[in-house]
Amino acid sequence: MAMSLRVVVPPHPLIGHWLTMLRHRETPPALYATAMQELGRWLTYEALRDWLPHRREPIPTANGDTEGLVVESRAPLLAMPVMPGGLELWQGGRQVLPEASLCLNGVPDSIETNAGLVIFIDQITDGHAVLRLLQDLQQQGVSGNRIRLVTALCANPGLKSLGEAVPDLTIYTTCIDEGLDASGLAIPGIGDPLQRLNLRLKGRV
Repeated sequence: MAMSLRVVVPPHPLIGHWLTMLRHRETPPALYATAMQELGRWLTYEALRDWLPHRREPIPTANGDTEGLVVESRAPLLAMPVMPGGLELWQGGRQVLPEASLCLNGVPDSIETNAGLVIFIDQITDGHAVLRLLQDLQQQGVSGNRIRLVTALCANPGLKSLGEAVPDLTIYTTCIDEGLDASGLAIPGIGDPLQRLNLRLKGRV
């Protein structure tokens, strides 16, 4: 795995709790969706901790002047959920990024040179889906240091593929599973999010 790949697993008990809800085979679809949304919220919060542009400026208070921290609004933020499962993570992440522009159906035609991007994908297994998206972003000149990737779960094979292909990428997740089963799902994993969320896609039963 490339040394430029940074994978952050925040040690927060609430993150561990909602991962347990995703892992449990008896979790009903509604609670599974809630778990995705809660993880989207907490992981996005962690992803922005040392990355969100900000500035310090003097502010008056009732008892004198002091210095405050203000989020820099001139740097646009784009949210890119990998459909359909990543949309549940974004539903939680939007509570932290209410002003972010939502990008659907892949990479937009134009991206500002100072924009930051947060990608939401339900899980990284073999890494192929998110790798295609990251390669499209690279073609638009978007480097890994402008991206934060939020995902409920990672598997080592997918991380290896991403680390070899995308320099300076940072991923926020709940856990790293070792491998994949014969169907391509992580072990022990969180199951197939499409089935667990009770979603139906065209051409898939």
